Amino acid sequence: MTLRRFIAALFLLLFSGICAASAFYFYDARQEENRLRAIEAVNRRRLTETEARLREQDLILERLRTDPGYVEKVIRRKLGYAKPGELIFRFDE
Repeated sequence: MTLRRFIAALFLLLFSGICAASAFYFYDARQEENRLRAIEAVNRRRLTETEARLREQDLILERLRTDPGYVEKVIRRKLGYAKPGELIFRFDE
């Protein structure tokens, strides 16, 4: 009878050890999943912001290709160009 009890206790101890190791492994896996989900959320937000900025830049590019008045306005503002006879006043901001 003692051999049976010893074997039963050994199996119970082995089973408990396997359960504990599995619980530890799955806890770590769950922590890693949560960390990766947080990173994914940040990356999705950054992607949305970048796509919005890309759409804005596409609109500006299209206007630069098709609207000469807009091109002139951008050149005057960014580069400080003027037509002959015009005066440009620059103010420190």
